[in-house]
Amino acid sequence: MKREPLFNIPPVIVAVLAVLALIHAARTYVLTGDQDVELLFAFAFIPARYDTSVVLGGALPGGFGAQLWTFVTYSLIHADWTHLGVNAVWLLPFGSAVARRFGALRFLAFFAVTAAAGAAMHLVTHAGEQFPMIGASAAISGTMAAAMRFAFQRGGPLSFWRDSDAAAYRVPAIPLTGVLRDPRVLAFLAVWFGINILFGLGSFSMTGIGSDQVVAWQAHIGGFLAGLILFSWFDPAPDLQQFDDLGATRH
Repeated sequence: MKREPLFNIPPVIVAVLAVLALIHAARTYVLTGDQDVELLFAFAFIPARYDTSVVLGGALPGGFGAQLWTFVTYSLIHADWTHLGVNAVWLLPFGSAVARRFGALRFLAFFAVTAAAGAAMHLVTHAGEQFPMIGASAAISGTMAAAMRFAFQRGGPLSFWRDSDAAAYRVPAIPLTGVLRDPRVLAFLAVWFGINILFGLGSFSMTGIGSDQVVAWQAHIGGFLAGLILFSWFDPAPDLQQFDDLGATRH
């Protein structure tokens, strides 16, 4: 079996990063200020959109459609290049691991579902809020959780005992009931939740996010929990997986 380069990035991850960069470039260099505001109103996630008692000087654009698509489209928009860069740094390792295991279509569906879960958690905790939420952090948190289901397994990507890079992404996943019994997973969970609690307490802010922009840490948790719990819905059966040299899954 041909060994894959350690930092070989699956094409679907390259495509996602390219889309995020193109969207932000268009906002920065092509759209006027008013057009950018219109884009945010139409595609960012705004809890007030779902509260008929809140008046925003007129109905938000998009109508019922925007009430649906903004659960996902907000994750494609970023505050600035640093915000996008930080998310890209986290997406590269965790998203690549999950994409290698799931394949492109399953990965994109997983990205959308975990983004929607993050938006749902934000809606529950910020009902009626008028400030838009943007960024891919909730979906990236979902990929972190998904990676924890298999990365530490014997032969997995973070295991000392593995035969090849391709086989590392086909190892049996940790059952959900076993997650809380693995000390390595527990250590990761403790650090990850600890960081997000510090965000919530305002102890520190994310690089690239100004003091007037609050980190939507509840959305991070929503995406993470969805990724952890729903992993099995997207995970291909190990005996059906065949990985090509680019990390795509074929059946």
